[in-house]
Amino acid sequence: MNRQDRDEANAYVLRTARDSDVRFVRLWFTDILGNLKGFALNVAELENALEMGKGFDGASIEGFARTDESDMVAMPDPTTFRILPWRPRQNAVGRMFCDVLTPDGKPFEGDPRSVLKRNLERANRLGYTFHVGPEIEFFYFKDANSTEFLDASGYFDQSASDLATDLRRDTVLMLEEMGIPVEYSHHE
Repeated sequence: MNRQDRDEANAYVLRTARDSDVRFVRLWFTDILGNLKGFALNVAELENALEMGKGFDGASIEGFARTDESDMVAMPDPTTFRILPWRPRQNAVGRMFCDVLTPDGKPFEGDPRSVLKRNLERANRLGYTFHVGPEIEFFYFKDANSTEFLDASGYFDQSASDLATDLRRDTVLMLEEMGIPVEYSHHE
Protein backbone atom coordinates (compact mmCIF):
# COMPACT_ATOMS: atom_id res chain seq x y z
CA MET A 1 0.00 0.00 0.00
CA ASN A 2 1.49 3.35 -0.98
CA ARG A 3 1.75 6.23 1.49
CA GLN A 4 -1.27 8.15 0.15
CA ASP A 5 -3.51 5.06 0.30
CA ARG A 6 -2.29 4.29 3.84
CA ASP A 7 -2.94 7.90 4.96
CA GLU A 8 -6.47 7.72 3.54
CA ALA A 9 -7.11 4.36 5.20
CA ASN A 10 -5.76 5.67 8.53
CA ALA A 11 -8.00 8.75 8.27
CA TYR A 12 -11.00 6.49 7.62
CA VAL A 13 -10.19 4.41 10.72
CA LEU A 14 -9.79 7.48 12.93
CA ARG A 15 -13.00 9.08 11.61
CA THR A 16 -15.01 5.86 11.95
CA ALA A 17 -13.70 5.25 15.47
CA ARG A 18 -14.65 8.79 16.49
CA ASP A 19 -18.09 8.69 14.83
CA SER A 20 -18.90 5.23 16.24
CA ASP A 21 -17.90 5.86 19.86
CA VAL A 22 -15.06 3.33 19.70
CA ARG A 23 -13.13 3.32 22.99
CA PHE A 24 -10.92 0.27 22.52
CA VAL A 25 -9.22 -1.29 19.51
CA ARG A 26 -7.98 -4.86 19.53
CA LEU A 27 -4.82 -5.43 17.55
CA TRP A 28 -4.85 -9.03 16.29
CA PHE A 29 -2.19 -11.27 14.79
CA THR A 30 -1.58 -15.02 14.76
CA ASP A 31 1.21 -17.18 16.07
CA ILE A 32 2.99 -19.65 13.79
CA LEU A 33 0.25 -22.23 14.37
CA GLY A 34 -2.52 -19.81 13.41
CA ASN A 35 -3.80 -19.17 16.94
CA LEU A 36 -5.28 -15.71 17.36
CA LYS A 37 -3.19 -13.41 19.59
CA GLY A 38 -3.46 -9.74 20.37
CA PHE A 39 -4.00 -6.93 22.80
CA ALA A 40 -6.33 -3.98 23.21
CA LEU A 41 -5.39 -0.33 23.20
CA ASN A 42 -7.32 2.72 24.27
CA VAL A 43 -8.60 4.69 21.29
CA ALA A 44 -6.47 7.65 22.44
CA GLU A 45 -3.43 5.59 21.29
CA LEU A 46 -4.95 4.71 17.92
CA GLU A 47 -3.38 7.44 15.78
CA ASN A 48 0.08 6.69 17.14
CA ALA A 49 -0.45 2.93 16.64
CA LEU A 50 -1.48 3.48 13.02
CA GLU A 51 1.71 5.44 12.34
CA MET A 52 4.30 3.66 14.49
CA GLY A 53 2.75 0.32 15.46
CA LYS A 54 2.77 -0.95 19.03
CA GLY A 55 5.63 -2.85 20.58
CA PHE A 56 5.21 -6.18 22.33
CA ASP A 57 7.28 -9.03 23.71
CA GLY A 58 7.63 -11.59 20.93
CA ALA A 59 9.37 -14.07 23.24
CA SER A 60 6.02 -14.54 24.99
CA ILE A 61 4.46 -15.83 21.76
CA GLU A 62 5.31 -19.49 21.24
CA GLY A 63 7.56 -19.96 18.23
CA PHE A 64 8.14 -16.25 17.61
CA ALA A 65 11.47 -15.26 19.12
CA ARG A 66 14.12 -16.00 21.70
CA THR A 67 14.42 -13.71 24.72
CA ASP A 68 17.37 -11.81 23.23
CA GLU A 69 15.35 -10.95 20.10
CA SER A 70 11.99 -10.46 21.78
CA ASP A 71 11.12 -6.92 20.68
CA MET A 72 8.38 -7.00 18.06
CA VAL A 73 6.03 -4.41 16.60
CA ALA A 74 2.36 -5.00 15.79
CA MET A 75 1.66 -2.73 12.78
CA PRO A 76 -2.10 -2.37 12.26
CA ASP A 77 -3.45 -2.87 8.74
CA PRO A 78 -6.09 -0.12 8.49
CA THR A 79 -7.89 -1.93 5.66
CA THR A 80 -8.92 -4.61 8.19
CA PHE A 81 -10.60 -2.24 10.67
CA ARG A 82 -14.04 -3.37 11.78
CA ILE A 83 -16.23 -2.61 14.76
CA LEU A 84 -17.01 -5.79 16.67
CA PRO A 85 -20.79 -6.17 16.34
CA TRP A 86 -21.15 -8.42 19.39
CA ARG A 87 -19.74 -5.74 21.70
CA PRO A 88 -21.87 -2.84 23.03
CA ARG A 89 -22.38 0.12 20.68
CA GLN A 90 -21.66 2.57 23.49
CA ASN A 91 -17.92 2.54 24.18
CA ALA A 92 -17.59 0.24 21.18
CA VAL A 93 -14.67 -2.05 20.38
CA GLY A 94 -12.92 -2.21 17.04
CA ARG A 95 -10.29 -4.58 15.69
CA MET A 96 -7.50 -4.60 13.13
CA PHE A 97 -5.23 -7.36 11.98
CA CYS A 98 -1.54 -6.54 12.24
CA ASP A 99 1.66 -7.31 10.44
CA VAL A 100 4.39 -8.29 12.86
CA LEU A 101 7.59 -6.34 12.30
CA THR A 102 11.07 -6.33 13.77
CA PRO A 103 12.11 -3.14 15.62
CA ASP A 104 13.81 -1.86 12.44
CA GLY A 105 10.50 -2.07 10.54
CA LYS A 106 11.21 -5.21 8.52
CA PRO A 107 8.62 -7.99 8.28
CA PHE A 108 9.20 -10.66 10.91
CA GLU A 109 9.91 -13.90 9.04
CA GLY A 110 7.80 -15.96 11.45
CA ASP A 111 4.65 -13.85 10.99
CA PRO A 112 2.07 -15.92 9.06
CA ARG A 113 0.80 -12.78 7.26
CA SER A 114 4.35 -12.06 6.11
CA VAL A 115 4.80 -15.66 4.98
CA LEU A 116 1.56 -15.47 3.00
CA LYS A 117 2.51 -12.15 1.39
CA ARG A 118 5.94 -13.49 0.37
CA ASN A 119 4.40 -16.58 -1.17
CA LEU A 120 1.72 -14.61 -3.01
CA GLU A 121 4.41 -12.32 -4.45
CA ARG A 122 6.47 -15.35 -5.48
CA ALA A 123 3.46 -17.01 -7.14
CA ASN A 124 2.67 -13.76 -8.94
CA ARG A 125 6.24 -13.51 -10.27
CA LEU A 126 5.87 -17.05 -11.58
CA GLY A 127 2.65 -16.07 -13.37
CA TYR A 128 0.18 -17.65 -10.97
CA THR A 129 -2.90 -16.11 -9.41
CA PHE A 130 -4.01 -17.33 -6.01
CA HIS A 131 -7.75 -17.61 -5.29
CA VAL A 132 -9.21 -18.59 -1.93
CA GLY A 133 -12.74 -19.74 -1.18
CA PRO A 134 -12.94 -20.50 2.54
CA GLU A 135 -15.75 -22.58 3.91
CA ILE A 136 -16.64 -21.83 7.50
CA GLU A 137 -17.97 -24.89 9.29
CA PHE A 138 -19.07 -24.93 12.91
CA PHE A 139 -21.28 -26.76 15.38
CA TYR A 140 -23.89 -25.55 17.83
CA PHE A 141 -23.85 -27.46 21.11
CA LYS A 142 -26.55 -27.49 23.78
CA ASP A 143 -24.16 -25.95 26.29
CA ALA A 144 -20.52 -25.03 26.80
CA ASN A 145 -19.79 -28.17 28.83
CA SER A 146 -20.73 -30.92 26.39
CA THR A 147 -20.60 -31.92 22.74
CA GLU A 148 -24.29 -32.75 22.54
CA PHE A 149 -25.65 -31.12 19.37
CA LEU A 150 -28.34 -28.49 19.63
CA ASP A 151 -30.53 -30.35 17.12
CA ALA A 152 -30.79 -33.61 15.22
CA SER A 153 -31.14 -32.17 11.71
CA GLY A 154 -28.97 -33.38 8.86
CA TYR A 155 -27.37 -32.12 5.67
CA PHE A 156 -29.52 -29.45 3.95
CA ASP A 157 -32.47 -30.18 6.29
CA GLN A 158 -35.05 -27.41 6.52
CA SER A 159 -36.86 -27.39 9.84
CA ALA A 160 -38.97 -24.34 10.67
CA SER A 161 -38.70 -24.96 14.41
CA ASP A 162 -34.95 -25.53 14.34
CA LEU A 163 -33.16 -23.24 16.84
CA ALA A 164 -29.94 -23.79 14.89
CA THR A 165 -31.57 -22.13 11.85
CA ASP A 166 -32.07 -18.93 13.83
CA LEU A 167 -28.53 -19.11 15.22
CA ARG A 168 -27.11 -19.71 11.73
CA ARG A 169 -29.03 -16.64 10.48
CA ASP A 170 -27.57 -14.56 13.33
CA THR A 171 -24.10 -15.91 12.54
CA VAL A 172 -24.40 -14.94 8.86
CA LEU A 173 -25.59 -11.43 9.79
CA MET A 174 -22.67 -11.06 12.23
CA LEU A 175 -20.15 -12.25 9.62
CA GLU A 176 -21.50 -9.79 7.06
CA GLU A 177 -21.37 -6.97 9.61
CA MET A 178 -17.68 -7.86 10.05
CA GLY A 179 -17.15 -7.46 6.28
CA ILE A 180 -17.11 -11.20 5.53
CA PRO A 181 -19.51 -11.88 2.64
CA VAL A 182 -21.55 -15.07 2.87
CA GLU A 183 -22.66 -16.69 -0.37
CA TYR A 184 -25.04 -19.16 1.27
CA SER A 185 -25.56 -21.19 4.42
CA HIS A 186 -27.12 -24.56 5.18
CA HIS A 187 -27.37 -27.23 7.82
CA GLU A 188 -24.61 -29.84 7.71
